[in-house]
Amino acid sequence: MTDLAPVTRALISVSDKTGLVDLGRALAERGVELLSTGGTAKALREAGLAVRDVAEVTGFPEMMDGRVKTLHPMVHGGLLALRDNPDHVAAMEAHGIGPIDLLVVNLYPFEETVAKGADYETCVENIDIGGPAMIRAAAKNHAHVAVVVDVEDYAKVLGDMDQHGGATCPKFRRKLAQRAYARTAAYDAAVSTWMAEAIGDEAPRRRAFAGTLAQSLRYGENPHQRAAFYVDGPNRPGVATAQQVQGKELSYNNINDTDAAFELVSEFAADDGPACAIIKHANPCGVARGATLLDAYKSAFDCDRTSAFGGIIALNQPLDGATAEEIAGIFTEVVIAPGADDAALGIFAKKKNLRLLLTEGLADPAAAGRMIRQVSGGYLVQDKDAGQIGADDLRVVTKRAPTEREMADMLFAWKVAKHVKSNAIVYVRDGATVGVGAGQMSRVDSCRIAARKAVDMAEALGLPAPLTQGSVVASDAFFPFADGLLTAAEAGATAVIHPGGSMRDDEVIAAADEAGLAMVLTGQRHFRH
Repeated sequence: MTDLAPVTRALISVSDKTGLVDLGRALAERGVELLSTGGTAKALREAGLAVRDVAEVTGFPEMMDGRVKTLHPMVHGGLLALRDNPDHVAAMEAHGIGPIDLLVVNLYPFEETVAKGADYETCVENIDIGGPAMIRAAAKNHAHVAVVVDVEDYAKVLGDMDQHGGATCPKFRRKLAQRAYARTAAYDAAVSTWMAEAIGDEAPRRRAFAGTLAQSLRYGENPHQRAAFYVDGPNRPGVATAQQVQGKELSYNNINDTDAAFELVSEFAADDGPACAIIKHANPCGVARGATLLDAYKSAFDCDRTSAFGGIIALNQPLDGATAEEIAGIFTEVVIAPGADDAALGIFAKKKNLRLLLTEGLADPAAAGRMIRQVSGGYLVQDKDAGQIGADDLRVVTKRAPTEREMADMLFAWKVAKHVKSNAIVYVRDGATVGVGAGQMSRVDSCRIAARKAVDMAEALGLPAPLTQGSVVASDAFFPFADGLLTAAEAGATAVIHPGGSMRDDEVIAAADEAGLAMVLTGQRHFRH
């Protein structure tokens, strides 16, 4: 590989004009000839810069509504020619092909077009062809050509040229080439994913995934694991799009848990009243509604104060000063909310290590999405669990129907159970979780653990009885036997919500009738592994 590659001629063709004029001016000041196309050339000329049209170089005008302009040997020969290969040099001289030492291209805004909900034909017209072809050609020939696909690299390429007397160094060109191939790969992934959805192909033969680096992380789940955080584009409110107002850099576990917390609290619309979710290790240890945000937080905290220490707090309304003051009383890793008032910001400013993230609204729990999990040798891909259940969807199967209060609490418990790792059991009383059992291999064990936590909290709070007395219980999947149900009844639950569908449903229903419980079936399961 050659060493330094002088930059004497640059081809610039960009959709995003951010920083374009400054880059063009800086290159011209360094004696670089500028080639360009269409709107890019126009913007550079309007800034007073000398620009040569690609059409002049190729001898062909832009045609077919701009579909054909750079797909020509005069362009690709200039990008692909090996400067240290005599045959290549001879071919360039024979055909009058000038070298292109720097390519600056960003692509048609396909992803943005799709995000705006454009129709099929408009999306197709925003698939760039010439841009990816040039990028790949320049990246392949990075021994001699520097290729820039991101605005944030404009200053870096100028800095590298200044450091090396108007040339680029091989290490930097290799880095640019990698970024270039990653960009075209991400672009093609976006196109293929969109097209699969547009034509209704739920399981395409090949599926591509792509993301943009948002943050390099110090480590992953454990210090010996390397990690990074990538975002994939959609503007869904949440940890990926939130503004971090203060606090230390988010860790891998912070990001994972904050996502779990915000997705859960987003189940509760702000217009329906304040709600708070406290998460520890991706599982809720307390979720509650309240007359105020402060009430909601206190009730959520009282579900499991031990686990809440060092947890993640998500709110469905803007953080206020009174709630911030209460949260500041214990060690909390992250607070995420759709906004915060000045009083809250002032209180948290004194807690330098507390990370505060602010979003623009809540996530839509019913919105479609995709979940991806890597396994050895492949990926599991599924739809996001966007299942929603309302009172009209429930089927009462016991002799006793639930009361209005029990029904409200069961619907609340069901939303929470959707976000608890299986086997999930959630006890709820008066719009607040009072016991959560998560991630057990046996459903009856989850029932026992959740009840035991309620007993411990009753002792800690000085209550005469655990709050599971008079509660309802939600199970993310059916009760395979009556034992789990009876454990919940022994803990004081009076009503049960679960999917149903077991071969022993009749046995479980009979046990509920004998215990005087009300039971409703959802017909929908919420496993979360």
